[in-house]
Amino acid sequence: MLGLELSFIWAGIIAFAVLVYVILDGFDLGVGILFPFAKDERERDVMMNSVAPIWDGNETWLVLGGGGLFAVFPLAYAVVMPALYVPIVAMLLALVFRGVAFEYRWRTVRWKRLWDWSFALGSLVAALMQGIALGAIVQGIEVENRAYAGGWFDWLTPFSLLTGFAVATGYGLLGATWCNMKLEGRVQTHMRQLARPLSFATLAFLGLVSLFTPLQDAVYAERWFRWPTMVWTLAVPVLVALLALRLWRGLARGDDVAPFLCALGFFVLGFVGIGISFYPMMVPPELTIVEAAAPDESLLFTLVGTLVLVPIILTYTAYTYWVFRGKIDADEGYH
Repeated sequence: MLGLELSFIWAGIIAFAVLVYVILDGFDLGVGILFPFAKDERERDVMMNSVAPIWDGNETWLVLGGGGLFAVFPLAYAVVMPALYVPIVAMLLALVFRGVAFEYRWRTVRWKRLWDWSFALGSLVAALMQGIALGAIVQGIEVENRAYAGGWFDWLTPFSLLTGFAVATGYGLLGATWCNMKLEGRVQTHMRQLARPLSFATLAFLGLVSLFTPLQDAVYAERWFRWPTMVWTLAVPVLVALLALRLWRGLARGDDVAPFLCALGFFVLGFVGIGISFYPMMVPPELTIVEAAAPDESLLFTLVGTLVLVPIILTYTAYTYWVFRGKIDADEGYH
């Protein structure tokens, strides 16, 4: 009984880490995705300065989620990694290249434009690969004898490409609303203008993904449209619609904070929808949370350290955002 409880506690911790990574690093990647749409170098400088103090700390949650999966759900890790080697390696390389570009663009004049494009492409590729990996997991991973039994490119399907573009577009919306919240003047106005079409595109992708997800597995369709779980699945689109109305109203009124919070809400509700589809699966369609879990001793040992570590990370993250709160002064950048 203890092992069952520990398994679900750890599943919740990893889900929390992944969600926090998405909502924090999402707007960071979104700023990079919007880089090519900046009107001039001054706009790009102030956009980058808006995330400069916090961008690397956001990726702590990615390490926590990946490391936690390896430590406490080794079977899931052993199945997911071979199935998603290509998108995961591409994502990691993009994040590394993006980090290099982040620093190097401030150290050169001649090659600054090259590093600008490197930053933008690294952000876009990382976002696309995250969405593609998500789509590949949703559509199911073939498992035989507790090992991955599929091919190298089973992850590449129309559905995974759809989720890839959906995540990249959503990150772009997060980036636009973040810049609207943190910046002033013409760059804020420009980002607010970009946020409107991005919000429509994000909602369209959410609708398409929601439409095709139940078709990936009969279990998804049953959970989405069976009573009483149907109550939750009906609540999600209603809440999405309310958030969309508040986002558009906030953009029209020139609000700073509300559009960003509403954009974050889209991702939280999308995460809830994934949870409705997956539970109690760790790797659909067959590997459950309990089956994928490590021995009880390992779960308990790692949980003790995590219960100390996670509050420290949360405190550090909250303190960083508090210190760098408020608008960015274009004349007094971070660099």
